[in-house]
Amino acid sequence: MNVTNILIAQPEPMGTTPYAELIEKHKLIIDFVPFTRIESLSAKEFRAQRIDIQKHSAVVFTARTAVDMFFSLCEELRFTVPLTMKYFCMTESIANYLQKYIVYRKRKIFFGNGTIHSLIEVINIKHRHEIFLLALADNYKPEIPKSFDKARLKNTKAVFYRTIINTEIKNIELKRYDMMVFYSPHEVKSLRENFPNFKQGKTLMASFGAAAAKALKENNFKVAVEAPTPEAPSIAKALDIFLS
Repeated sequence: MNVTNILIAQPEPMGTTPYAELIEKHKLIIDFVPFTRIESLSAKEFRAQRIDIQKHSAVVFTARTAVDMFFSLCEELRFTVPLTMKYFCMTESIANYLQKYIVYRKRKIFFGNGTIHSLIEVINIKHRHEIFLLALADNYKPEIPKSFDKARLKNTKAVFYRTIINTEIKNIELKRYDMMVFYSPHEVKSLRENFPNFKQGKTLMASFGAAAAKALKENNFKVAVEAPTPEAPSIAKALDIFLS
C-alpha cells in the first residue's frame, strides 16, 4: 500500500524533529492532531494527595508538560521552590526546558538518555540520599515509581496533571489518512469515543509503546508498525524502515 498521508495523534513537536527528513525522503504529508489534552489538577485536588513538596530535595520530570504543570501548580499553591532543589530529567531536552523557570546550573540539573533506567544510573552515582518527588500524570507508567522503589530510592508519587479526551477533533476526515500513529491508550480511547463508527479498513496503524499497541489490539485494530525496538528506538525510525 502506498502511504502518503499520515496522522499522528499528538501535538506538533517543537524545534527540529526527524519528521522533516522523513517527509522529504518519502514525500509524505504528516498532520499532527492531538487526540488528548492536558489539564492541571487544581490546588484543592493536589492538596487532597497530602503531599508536602517542601519535604523533598529533588524533583523528577519525565516530560516537558510535567515541568510546566509543576511550576504552575507551585505558583497556585503559593509555594516557592527552594534554590536548593535538584532536578532529574528523563532527557537532555527536558533539562534544557527547565531554563524557562530556573537558572540552569549543572550542579542541580541532571538527565538520562530517555529511559528510566538511565536516569536511575545517574542518580546512583552520587544522589542516592535525595528525597525524590515524582511529578506525574494521572496515567503515569507504573515502571517509573517501580524503578525508584527497586533501586531503594526514597520517593513520593505526585500527580500534577491529567490526560483528557480532546472532543474538538470530531470533524476530522479520518478516511483521507493512509496511516495513523498512536502513543497512548488515551489516544486510542479518544479515537473510539470521537469516531464510534470508524472502521479500520485499509488504514494502517502504528504505535509507540507497548501500552498503545495493546490498546489498539484490544479494540480490534491491526497494528502494522510498532516501536520502540532495537532497530527502531523512535516512531520516526520505525516509519522510515517500514516505508523503505
